[in-house]
Amino acid sequence: MQATSKQMPKPIARQGNAQQPRTPEPRRFDPKAMLGNSEMQAALGSGLLMLIAWATSGWSEILSVLLYVISYTVGGWIKAKEGVETLVKERDLDVNLLMIAAALGAASIGYWNEGAMLIFIFALSGALESYTMERSKKDISSLMALKPATAVRIEQGAMNEVAIDLLAIGDLLLVRPGELIPADGKVCRGESAVNQASITGESLPVEKTAGSEVFAGTVNGEGPLYIEVTKAAENTLFAKIIKMVEEAESEVPDSQRFIKRLESIYARVVVAATVALIVLPPYLLDWSWSDTFYKAMVFLVVASPCALVSSIMPAMLSAISKSARKGILFKGGVHLENMARTSVVAFDKTGTLTEGIPQVTDFIAGEGYDRRELLAVSASIEKLSRHPLAEAIVRMAEEEQVELCNIQESKSVTGWGIEGTVQGQQWRIGKSNLLDEPAVQRDDEPVQHWKTLRQQFEAEGKTVSLILAGDKIAGMIALQDTVRPQAEVAVRKLQKLGIKVAMLTGDRAEAAQAMAARTGVDMVFADLLPEDKVSHIKALREQYGHVIMVGDGVNDAPALATATVGMGMGMKGSGAALEIADVVLMNDNIEEISSTIALARRSQRIVKQNMIFAVTVIVSLMLGNFLQGIALPFGVVGHEGSTILVILNGLRLLR
Repeated sequence: MQATSKQMPKPIARQGNAQQPRTPEPRRFDPKAMLGNSEMQAALGSGLLMLIAWATSGWSEILSVLLYVISYTVGGWIKAKEGVETLVKERDLDVNLLMIAAALGAASIGYWNEGAMLIFIFALSGALESYTMERSKKDISSLMALKPATAVRIEQGAMNEVAIDLLAIGDLLLVRPGELIPADGKVCRGESAVNQASITGESLPVEKTAGSEVFAGTVNGEGPLYIEVTKAAENTLFAKIIKMVEEAESEVPDSQRFIKRLESIYARVVVAATVALIVLPPYLLDWSWSDTFYKAMVFLVVASPCALVSSIMPAMLSAISKSARKGILFKGGVHLENMARTSVVAFDKTGTLTEGIPQVTDFIAGEGYDRRELLAVSASIEKLSRHPLAEAIVRMAEEEQVELCNIQESKSVTGWGIEGTVQGQQWRIGKSNLLDEPAVQRDDEPVQHWKTLRQQFEAEGKTVSLILAGDKIAGMIALQDTVRPQAEVAVRKLQKLGIKVAMLTGDRAEAAQAMAARTGVDMVFADLLPEDKVSHIKALREQYGHVIMVGDGVNDAPALATATVGMGMGMKGSGAALEIADVVLMNDNIEEISSTIALARRSQRIVKQNMIFAVTVIVSLMLGNFLQGIALPFGVVGHEGSTILVILNGLRLLR
């Protein structure tokens, strides 16, 4: 059905149930959440009971054993449950069950405290890991909050508010000023500036007229728009963004699969070796059953993976804590591990490398006009507009302490700019496309001079506006999104680490190239939609390996989820970007990215040191048990001593 065949009523006043844009609230970091974690409470409770049981062992053995049993239950219940579920459902062994068996084995020959210590350390490590992993779970609820719920559909001249799911291709919709556009479509009638930052990342609103394409989830400006639906709700660009995020979240990292396989193999080998050590020596080596069982319990204790587990998490948590002091929050230890392998850092431009707020860079007064007076007139007229460019002009006048004029009349010229009357003189401020119209092509005006200036400014990636007094050009304004002061330094620091820097943006190629020249990035990709950013991130990963994506908008969410590590801007970033991101820069200080990568690399070196040391100690204790025979207390001390050492080595990162 063609839009021209439909009756279009005049815009009506905003109704109380009109769909309003919603800004999603980012999830706040709660420092009390860790202690509120049930696993952490169980681990700490187990440790406390262990200490009380040890303290009471001298005067009441029964009470001490009872407290140890409670300590075992409190600290080991969750891990034991997980181990049993893995055994029953997956018919496989894991480290959880192995640790519980080691602790029970120690208790069975009277070493209650050693077993309780094993459970406490393992439960504590598991609780910390569980807490950090919970933070890594991505939630797209904020992204979904930007999805319009209803639309105003025009049917036979009447307006009806309907659910988004009921819209069909060819429907005619009315979108009032300030409302969310409910569906992808084409403008049939009306002119307005649409804020497309949620889709394209463009820092400035885009003018829409008849025939222009619009996207669901973007915000209409000051003019009503009549839109013909071109895509069903499930096929809109906004729906694709959500789908891409969900697909990226469902991918399981290869490292996680490897660790799971290694855990299963390790547990099976230890259990098989323990059983063999109990059964075979009495027949092959003529050992007594008591000696055999004792050596098997020593083996089960020294072979338990406490030191291996502790070789990773303390180092990672120390690095995470140190980063938090600088306002960089990790949602999981795996992201720190991935960050250490970074080869490329890809930045979104608007709001990341730039401030996301346009500023006046050049204010040129024509011949015969005083610059301050022209700025006063321009700011006085623009003060009545909420357009970002208008606000930039007003800010400039305030900074230069220019006194504003009295405006007799002012009105917005939809799709072009604004006009007003000052002391009987009509003024117009808007797009520079008037330079190409016959009305200003007069021999007594230096039009070519203004065209040359415009060409120069646009080549620098700036947005150009004209100031007209009547039909005469009075001046020209150039505006541009301002670069973050630390952007160039941040890029240079990353390059010193051997990391390539890319920039992905929905802005024009001219603006992107101008930004690249100012910041020194290695690669530039411009005019991108969210799905294009995802394609480029995938290509960068295929070519270079691990990629960090840094962004602040909803449009960056799919790319953040697709990258090896997604990094969101905390202060000015959208709620969706913060929820999807694996790492959040709470103070938006991109200069700290390089130091965080360096810290991640250092943490990985410490993890490798710890793992080599832990394996060496375990192997040494097992060989000592087989060749010379060691006492169970010595095995526990040696094993737990190695655990303490690797923990302390990991905590060095806190200095």
